[in-house]
Order: sequence, then C-alpha cells, then structure tokens
Amino acid sequence: MSQSQNQSPLWLTSHIWTERPVSEEKTMDAEHQALAETFQQAFDTAEYLRYNYTYPRADFTKEDSFCVWTLKTLHKAFTEGDIKGGVLLDVGSGPTIYQVMAACEIFDKVIMSDFLEANRNELRNWLENNGKCSLDWSPFFKYACKLEGREASAWEEKAARLRKVVKDVVHVDVHLPQPVSTDVVPPEGADCILSCFCLDCACLNMSIYSRDLGHVVSLLKPSGHFLIIGSVGMTYWCGGPKAKLPTYPITEAEICERLSENGLSLIRLEIYPLTKKAEITDDARAIFFAKAKKN
Repeated sequence: MSQSQNQSPLWLTSHIWTERPVSEEKTMDAEHQALAETFQQAFDTAEYLRYNYTYPRADFTKEDSFCVWTLKTLHKAFTEGDIKGGVLLDVGSGPTIYQVMAACEIFDKVIMSDFLEANRNELRNWLENNGKCSLDWSPFFKYACKLEGREASAWEEKAARLRKVVKDVVHVDVHLPQPVSTDVVPPEGADCILSCFCLDCACLNMSIYSRDLGHVVSLLKPSGHFLIIGSVGMTYWCGGPKAKLPTYPITEAEICERLSENGLSLIRLEIYPLTKKAEITDDARAIFFAKAKKN
C-alpha cells in the first residue's frame, strides 16, 4: 500500500480567492488551520465508527435504518447497468468500506483514499485481515449479499472479492487542485468517482465546497459517473468526543447547482430524512445521494 503523500491540513486552503478581500482570506485561512489542527489531534477513528456504524444507525432488522438505506441506494446505483469501466476512485473513504461493497462486483480496480493516516491505517488493517480493525463489517457484508440475492453465508466470499479489487489506499486532500498523486488514476481519469461524507465535512462555505468539488471532478474522465452521499443542513459533526467541527449546511438546491456548475449532469437525487436527531454525532436534517455523469 502507498505511504502518505504529504500531510497538508484538511481545511487549509492553498489558493488566494481574488473575489474575496485579503482580510477575509486571512481569516478563513486561520479558521481552516485551527480546524485542521483540531481534526488531526482529536479525530477518533474507533469512536467515529461506533457513533455512525453501530446500532441504531446500523440496524439491519429495519429496512429504513440509515445504514440499510445507504447500502440499498448504492446497490441500486451500481446495478442499473450504466456504470462500467476499469477504475473506481473512492474520495475521502474515511475508515469505512461499506461504500464500495456494491462497486467491487463491477470494478476490478478500486482505489480508496483519505486525508488522515489513522483512517488509511484502519482501511489497511481490514484489507490485510490482521485482526486490528475497530469494527466488525460482517453485518454489512451479509446485508449486501442479501441485496445481491445471495445467502448471508456468502459474505466471506464477497469480502475476499473486495480485498482483491482494492489495489491501493492513498492520501487525498480535496482542497488541492490535484487531490491525489498524479499516478493514482489514469491520465484520462477514473471511470467512476464515489465520495461519501467528505466534502460536507471538509468545507466551511459554499465557494470552497464548489471549488473542491471541481478538484474532485477533474479526476473523472468525460462521461464518467460521479456518486456522492452527504449531509443536508448540517452545521457541525463529531469525529470523536473532543472533535466537534463546524461545516457548511448545504441545501438540496445548492447540491444540484454545484454539480451543474462543475460540469455534471444530474441523473438522480434522493433524500433520506433524519426524523430522529442524533446530536451526539451531528445536526444534519437529512442525507442526500446524487448520481451524476460528467459532460
């Protein structure tokens, strides 16, 4: 597996936005720097997984639970017959693998990525099957098998398939014009890009969100598919007991606008309303899924 490419802060912007006053830019840089330091020091991989990917969010007895909805939505997206190709890039994987469980049946090469070394190590621990993982992913694999019409007992076979097709775990920084090393995806771009809960957690305002989305889309080949899952109306999220981090509360309309202005044609937008707030993790009012295609 690749080693860390560099350690630039997640929220540290690297360019001067000429449309903003210099004083505002300096203030924004200072805010990003402070958040980057908090994020790097306080993010707790194990607690993040416990917060978001165990009961009640991961209740596989309920068809409308959050993790069930996510697996069903991604399964549908990847089995509609229009997504094809050789390379899928997962941008901002975090410490999770659920998002590529459906994709691994279509692609022979999956590249996972994250900003934090701790998250990349968590992914490597699972890939190496060394017993050091912070979460048991077998319930997710069993439900993914169910969606594919397979017996739950086939989950180990599916896990082996995923371990085979994930070819690398790399460093990513969506704030940079080249978010990953130039040798990560082919010169023409990836066939498909997937990104779950990355941009909405990394961006403090709409201009940065749109700019960083453009950075990510630049890694996608023309006519390639772009799949994104994120939070709606979220003003903060928690990466651990000591990591409560502010974000930009994007709306459904803004999601569509940002995709369009970055050269993507929206195929479908789906909304999962959060009727029960989970303030311990975030204050999102809904989760969105968007499937789009690069023009």
